[in-house]
Amino acid sequence: MTVRTPKSLEPGKVDAQESARALRRIKDYLATHPGTEDVRVTGELVGDEALVLPRDVVTMLAYMLAQLAEGRGVTAMPSHAELTTRQAADILNVSRPYLIGLLEAGKIPYRLVGRHRRVLFEDLMAYKQRSDVESGRAADDLIALSEDLDLY
Repeated sequence: MTVRTPKSLEPGKVDAQESARALRRIKDYLATHPGTEDVRVTGELVGDEALVLPRDVVTMLAYMLAQLAEGRGVTAMPSHAELTTRQAADILNVSRPYLIGLLEAGKIPYRLVGRHRRVLFEDLMAYKQRSDVESGRAADDLIALSEDLDLY
C-alpha cells in the first residue's frame, strides 16, 4: 500500500452561496422523494441519459455542501488510506510524539515502511471511537460522583 493523499477543498475554494443553493435543491429532492431508492439526476438537454447516484452518496454530498456553505473546508478520505504519523496526529488533534506513544503501546495498529510508521485511517477512527466512548464513561462517572457528594 502507498500513502494516499486525501481529496480536499480548502475553505473558500468553492462559492458558499452556490453550495447553499445546491444543498437546498438536494434537501428538497430528498424530502419530496423519501425512501432508499437511488437518485436520478437528469440533464437539461433532451436525450441526455440520467445520472443515477446511490442515495447514500447524495446524502454525503449534501453534508459536504453544508460544510462548504458555512465556509468550512472538506476532506474525503477512503477508509483504507494509509496515513503518516503527522496526518494521524492532526486528525486526532494530538502531538506527533503522543501519537507515537499510542502506536508503540499497541493502542493503534500500524506498520513500518522502512523506518516510517503508517496508520490505516479505519484503524485510527476505530481508536477514536473507543476513546470517545471511554471519555463519555469517565464523564458520566464524574457526574455521578459529584451528585453523590452533593458538589453540583
